[in-house]
Amino acid sequence: MSTARPGIALKSLRKQNQWTLAVVSARTGIPASTLSRIENDQMSPTYDLLVRISNGLSIDLSELLSAAEPGTGARPGQSGRRSINRAEDGEVVQMPGHTLRYLSSDFLNKRITPIVCEYRSRSLAEFGAFMRHDGEEFLYVLEGELELHTESYAPLVLKAGESTYYDSAMGHAYIARGKGICRALSVCTVPRLAEHATDGGASPDPVVPAKAGRRAASRHAAPRNRAGRSRS
Repeated sequence: MSTARPGIALKSLRKQNQWTLAVVSARTGIPASTLSRIENDQMSPTYDLLVRISNGLSIDLSELLSAAEPGTGARPGQSGRRSINRAEDGEVVQMPGHTLRYLSSDFLNKRITPIVCEYRSRSLAEFGAFMRHDGEEFLYVLEGELELHTESYAPLVLKAGESTYYDSAMGHAYIARGKGICRALSVCTVPRLAEHATDGGASPDPVVPAKAGRRAASRHAAPRNRAGRSRS
């Protein structure tokens, strides 16, 4: 198990392509100030932010978590690949209210992202703004008791061995019930990178033309809460 450094990976990619923070901000819809804080290890990006960065820059999410060089992954659809996770494997991102351990981060062009999560927030106030990201999510409680809050449904209590599958574009929050450890396996679908390619191919060039970048920025504008403030 190792600590992921997505900020270092982002800064390296940005300098490699001679992008300014303003350019990356335009392509991802994430404020330049937030990107700067991520690059300087002043904040850990949530899964939502990682997805927006990878989509906006047309890179694989795993490239922000592992030591793999950009573009070294196998093509989507290539057969015969596999990734093995031992008990202590994974790239860890520490958040204020939870810890995310990303599995199989060496496996690029995945169609799902498996994450072992440990939740520590005991209230919505402690958790903060709802999370949301394109796709669907499967959540299986491994240990403890979890209370899942969503925008469209009443809070759902899940005990160890119970699970739920939901639209992750719907705002959601994870609350640990009781005093014990709460751990769950989260499996999120990943938007196909080909959908964000500029040439229509299966392996998009991470250098997006300015015109396409403006379109990408509009697609990934920061979600807003009911008061109209950005969640980033």
